[in-house]
Amino acid sequence: MLWIEAFHIIAVICWFAALFYLPRLYVYHAMAEDRVSQERFKVMERKLYWGIMTPSAVATVVLGVWLISMAPDFYLRAGWLHAKLFAVALLIVYHIACWWFLVQFREDRNQRSHVFYRYFNELPVVLLVAIVILAVVKPF
Repeated sequence: MLWIEAFHIIAVICWFAALFYLPRLYVYHAMAEDRVSQERFKVMERKLYWGIMTPSAVATVVLGVWLISMAPDFYLRAGWLHAKLFAVALLIVYHIACWWFLVQFREDRNQRSHVFYRYFNELPVVLLVAIVILAVVKPF
């Protein structure tokens, strides 16, 4: 169980690293004015999303489900886990929103400013704080 938990934490760290970095790339992409930079950002965004972010998200969810399945009576009765899973669901929605923006940039249809992406970039921080507090403190 400890190995699964360790790999779950590693996957979470990788997922959040990508969740923090991809919207930052969107900030710079939205500010880019030359074609070479815009094309470079498209490549970086695609590789980050499909090469790191999505595999890390899948690993996080699979390993999390595996952990829950090892002691379902304990976990499924824990209120903190239900709140954590809700936060993870919001994180998955955020992940999908990142894909939507990726498509907008890829197709040169982005209508949002770099300021929007700066604020958008802050959302996973709130979810990270909630998830860590719920998982470590287990307040209820």
